[in-house]
Amino acid sequence: MIDRITAMRTFIRIVDTNSFTRAAESLNIPRATATTIVQNLEALLGTPLLTRTTRRLSITPEGAAYYERCAQILADIDEMEASLRHATDNLTGRLRIEMPGAVASTIVLPALEDFHNRYPNLDLAIGISNRTVDLISEAIDCSIQLGELPDSNLIARQLGTLEHVTCASPAYLARHGTPVDLDDLRGHVAVNCMSPHNGREVDFDFEVDGEAQNVKVRGFVKVSDEQAYLTCGLQGLGLIQPARIAAQPYLDSGLLREVLPQWKPVPMPVSVAYVKNRRVSPRVRAFVDWLAELFEQTEHVDQDLSRVRQLLRGLHPA
Repeated sequence: MIDRITAMRTFIRIVDTNSFTRAAESLNIPRATATTIVQNLEALLGTPLLTRTTRRLSITPEGAAYYERCAQILADIDEMEASLRHATDNLTGRLRIEMPGAVASTIVLPALEDFHNRYPNLDLAIGISNRTVDLISEAIDCSIQLGELPDSNLIARQLGTLEHVTCASPAYLARHGTPVDLDDLRGHVAVNCMSPHNGREVDFDFEVDGEAQNVKVRGFVKVSDEQAYLTCGLQGLGLIQPARIAAQPYLDSGLLREVLPQWKPVPMPVSVAYVKNRRVSPRVRAFVDWLAELFEQTEHVDQDLSRVRQLLRGLHPA
């Protein structure tokens, strides 16, 4: 007798990842098992749900309709079970989460024991990178993202904005001097950071008289990783504008020194994103609510997004 719930979950994961192999890996089952489950489900329903060739996997019209109903049914089941348990520590299962390194190392990971104490039966698989991830094809439940979300297939809960700081190592300042204003800054050297969204160099930016202003600073090295960015700054390779939460220990120790404190960099919005048109599972909701609470308590995170959105429109006009 086919386990209908398991079959529906397997079918949904295959469609979401567009791959039997990736779906099986995320469900911790053999690929052959996933194939057999779908074959049995199609036999039970009397209609093909997926069209499979050696090069392509596509969903049939019947499969698409079945997918939508399955997603709703499974979300209702998860929500009903969670409400009946009452005790939230009975939430079980695994969450796959992606987040940037600075957020992970300075905010989330240090507080993770608190989340585990609240939900001891939830397992977390955390990917740490600055890359832009595809939540659907990679079977990721949610991701913490910096900046504005360009993907219309995602919805997001805003967590706040991260302060940034312009700084350099004492060795760099001894060699090149300390910039005194934004015009002086243009004659300095920067470690350039590449955007994870488009791979382009990100200019330094500042809030000047309530408006955002870009400043292009030349440099001989550019990186895409936050820790590498900080390391280059610590080694005296140029000025940097990292998140203050990541730079603060080095500022406190004197390994980095803030410059141009009268002109603050434009803060960076941070949000947790998940797929649109799908009910949020109790597991994801628990993690997102915990994140929101955590960011409210975190130093150097601002909850007022209206001013930052206005500044960002000045940097990236429509």
